[in-house]
Amino acid sequence: MTASESGGSVVRRILLGSQLRRLRESRGITREAAGYSIRASESKISRMELGRVSFKARDIEDLLTLYGVLDEAERAALLGLAREANVTGWWHSYGDVLPGWFQTYVGLEGAASHIACYEVQFVHGLLQTEGYAQAVVTRGQPTACDSEVERRVALRLERQKLLVSERAPEFHVIIDEAALRRPYGGPQVMRTQLQHIIDVSEQSNVTLQVMPFEFGGHAGESGAFTMLRFPESDLPDVVYLEQLTSALYLDKRDEVAQYGRVLDRLSADGLPPAKSRDLLRRLANDI
Repeated sequence: MTASESGGSVVRRILLGSQLRRLRESRGITREAAGYSIRASESKISRMELGRVSFKARDIEDLLTLYGVLDEAERAALLGLAREANVTGWWHSYGDVLPGWFQTYVGLEGAASHIACYEVQFVHGLLQTEGYAQAVVTRGQPTACDSEVERRVALRLERQKLLVSERAPEFHVIIDEAALRRPYGGPQVMRTQLQHIIDVSEQSNVTLQVMPFEFGGHAGESGAFTMLRFPESDLPDVVYLEQLTSALYLDKRDEVAQYGRVLDRLSADGLPPAKSRDLLRRLANDI
């Protein structure tokens, strides 16, 4: 199974959840009442509508009946969507080291047609070398055993295949100079990492910019974030905000638009790609 196929299952789960929410709200039915109809809690309905859980055909059938969806063709289409949404992604084999809240992101990342992000603490995971990733994981998980560190690094490297896949997304990354200067793993690891960023940035689907110290204060004051866009026209853009033990997924139009404006300002104020590569070369030479 390809990354796009398994990632698409996450997108379909979110799409089905949003359609179920619209149907419920159009009928004026509460989450509590919907949960009762499928012998579940209000919180389960909330998780279903957010695309955070898999779907049982029986639950979908009961909800569609409750929501007044009786047309066989419409019911069949939504039930088919539920079957597609339950496809297991490749990342589930890393469930021992992959938090549940991050599994959703990996699926969305694999299904996205456009990924845009701002990074301030680390080099983005899709750009990390094995040595750099190992240093980051070791620093962030000081009690992890060697095998766990290796699994986490392997997961990160597996994600990177996305950028060279047949359906590789457009990837626009803006990295604060602070992330490039913060050492992980020693001089050789950092030199290799900086050169790797230069190499990947020359791919046709990758746009890399550096936000230099010399610019001073800038629009990215709220911290790192990622915006994901999908080929499905009826799925909204999503902004991903990672926290220490959880993550936020924003899809309301006004929230997404606000982050879009921040990204536009960062792009306008950051160094263009060619000058960004020049800065990366200087940083590598200075190590």
